[in-house]
Amino acid sequence: MILTPNDVEHRELHNILLSGVAPRPIALVASQDKDANVNLSPFSFFNAFASKPPIVAIGPAFSAKTGKAKDTYLNILETGVCTISAVTYSMVEAISLASCEYPKGVDEFIKSGLTKIDSQSISVPGVAESPFIMECTFLENIPLGRDIGGNGNIMLLQVSSFTIDDNMFVDGRLHPHKLDLVSRMGYNWYSRSDEHSVFELHKPQWNGIGVDSLPREITHSTVLTGNNIAKLAGIKQIPVKNPTFVVDFTTIDEQHLLAQQFLHSGDIESAWQTLLKNK
Repeated sequence: MILTPNDVEHRELHNILLSGVAPRPIALVASQDKDANVNLSPFSFFNAFASKPPIVAIGPAFSAKTGKAKDTYLNILETGVCTISAVTYSMVEAISLASCEYPKGVDEFIKSGLTKIDSQSISVPGVAESPFIMECTFLENIPLGRDIGGNGNIMLLQVSSFTIDDNMFVDGRLHPHKLDLVSRMGYNWYSRSDEHSVFELHKPQWNGIGVDSLPREITHSTVLTGNNIAKLAGIKQIPVKNPTFVVDFTTIDEQHLLAQQFLHSGDIESAWQTLLKNK
């Protein structure tokens, strides 16, 4: 299927885009107007873009139904501050409530049952149930087209303070299983960073030899996957054949299957020694 934006109505285009550009972190943004009326709203058009200084951005769009600007957008432009609280799996139903389009002046903290926690440097509260809160000041807004329904903005925000739950650390590092953050997919789908969904992938310690340097028998294997082949190509150089290494197989497929099993266990050296064995 090949689509251009004019091929489908906006609602379906929105869902297609969000399904393919996923998962996306969720910013639970608290803001307030000049009269100190607090608003709380989740945004999945959100990410971090720099660390010195720490810069994040949200993308508040004009309502596709009414064409009106989001309260969050107006409040940040008016007061110049907000908090962003990370969303965990234990908060998802409350977040769903907070996403409802209540009239201006309605406090979504109260509607959702979430608890306010005082910030250190700004007047806007964070969400006490969240293990990771950023206090932010407004830098710049970049409009993405005309002020029409469905159109977006990029609001750049500088983080002035972090509030992090000590229990989220393992060996001095924030751990994804502890955080159990939720991210947005397309339509009504979400994902979470629990122990069943998060995996660890170490960056290469050197420039790998590359897939183009592998023997054709490996690159055209009917058993080895693309990930298997890329892992084999990530070594510094092809190892020297070890004559004492023992492994039994009768066909190339069996040989590659054994190598694959070593790769799955993280033993790249044994995988290579298996592949270097003569049939």
